[in-house]
Amino acid sequence: MAQDERYVVGVDVGTGSARAGVFTLSGERLGMDVCPIKMWRPQPEYAEQSSANIWESVGVTVQGAVEKAGIDPSQVVGIGFDATCSLVALGEGDAPLTISPTGADAQNVIVWMDHRATGEADEINAGGHDVLKYVGGKISPEMEPPKLLWLKRNLPETWAGARKFLDLADFLTYKASGVDARSLCTTVCKWGYRGQEGRWDRGFYDAIGIGDVLDGQRVTDSVRPLGERIGPLTEAAARHLGLTTECQVAVGIIDAHAGGLGLLGAAWEGQESPDPAALESVIALIGGTSNCHMAASRDAVFVPGVWGPYYGAMVPGMWLTEGGQSAAGALIDHVIEDSSAFSDISYEAEEKGTTVYAVLNGECARLATERGLSDVCYITRDLHVLDYHLGNRSPHGDPRARGVVDGLPLDLSRDYDAALYLATVQAIAYGTRDIIEALNARGFSINKILATGGGTKNPLWLKTHADATGMPIVLGRESESVLLGAAILGANAGGAFPSVTEAMRAMGRSGETVEPDPATKAYHDAKYRVYRSLYEEQNRHREIMRGV
Repeated sequence: MAQDERYVVGVDVGTGSARAGVFTLSGERLGMDVCPIKMWRPQPEYAEQSSANIWESVGVTVQGAVEKAGIDPSQVVGIGFDATCSLVALGEGDAPLTISPTGADAQNVIVWMDHRATGEADEINAGGHDVLKYVGGKISPEMEPPKLLWLKRNLPETWAGARKFLDLADFLTYKASGVDARSLCTTVCKWGYRGQEGRWDRGFYDAIGIGDVLDGQRVTDSVRPLGERIGPLTEAAARHLGLTTECQVAVGIIDAHAGGLGLLGAAWEGQESPDPAALESVIALIGGTSNCHMAASRDAVFVPGVWGPYYGAMVPGMWLTEGGQSAAGALIDHVIEDSSAFSDISYEAEEKGTTVYAVLNGECARLATERGLSDVCYITRDLHVLDYHLGNRSPHGDPRARGVVDGLPLDLSRDYDAALYLATVQAIAYGTRDIIEALNARGFSINKILATGGGTKNPLWLKTHADATGMPIVLGRESESVLLGAAILGANAGGAFPSVTEAMRAMGRSGETVEPDPATKAYHDAKYRVYRSLYEEQNRHREIMRGV
């Protein structure tokens, strides 16, 4: 590789691991590395991590990715960070400060999926605050104000001793650059920041009892557009990451939103300049532990039960509407691991050098063949799943909703385990359809899904989502679209492109397309009606039991 070539690094901190990738300025990935991160669960619905452990893992992955890419570290001109929307607490001297009932200072991150603040979210939602219209009418316990209110009430020493509260992506850019610059993405989406007005809503924070978090430097007023150059790596960060102080740090982004950046550039293929209108008929689906559905629009679109609209939170100058499913990949894994045949399936997968998903896909195909069915989808005719095991994020905004299985037999066979696995994948696909229909009912015209994430590596997942939604699914040329999105930010900060949108267009490309099968449309339409009715029935049951 020529010594005068320039490269960028994208860093993605997900729920279970930190990953880093080295990319060319045309979006080609040269090297990638992964390192696990720790998780603590001291109580049900609690999930905690360590910012020190996360930063250590980031250093390992960046150095590993650069080594695998075979480039000189001095050729890396920019670095971008994305992360889950988790809350980091730092005390004096930026030391980790506990957020845990255990009192362990190492456990200083409340993970996005932590639902300890459900009661606080209910209280905030009862207040009728104006800010709520920008989160689909209801704030989620996965957002930061409820978590902050929980901390103030339950860990007063942490509240008093905290010197900074940061979203995880902002913590990473702070560690990298030494500058406490908050992202417009993280603050608008998870903190109630008024992005379209460029200000914190002090009245809202005072009304819910945590206005003092805005005093001092615990939450700074320095909120900047994603991808903007913050400054170079500090000497300490450069040593830790194995890069140089010539590498520029970009304002960060939430992980799902990075996936949107990495995918949506494909909508501009063949255009001389990025046309915002082209984004309004597509949606980015980022599949992982949870699923996120990212739709961009030139004007604000308000959809009850769907987060947003958020100004400038993904594509600069455009509004973002964000649907989501709190448990997607996590739910599929839960169903598999809870099955009677899990140990046998795991052993078979290991013996064959494949995955448990591939083994179960094979079992589903076998069942369809044995029963003379024209498509694997038909094996779940009498088995229906509602995928709300961790509540519903969209389009109902109901964290207390729960999962349902309709059609349970007295059966411990592998046949049943395979059918339940497929019914769960179908349920997640119907959830995506539900979100898209809610968006289109309010003015979107979505007719195509751009997808990335772990689920897209499973051909049954892809086929099911295409058939259940009736929409083609376009994969990115780069399978690691989240990493690419972070790298796009680094490319902008490193001065390789005049704007984030130009970087998206240059580095993002489409790949394979999975078309829906029209022959299964009537079947999926019927199952989708059953899917929606399961939630309606659950609400009726909750009403019956209320007050008893």
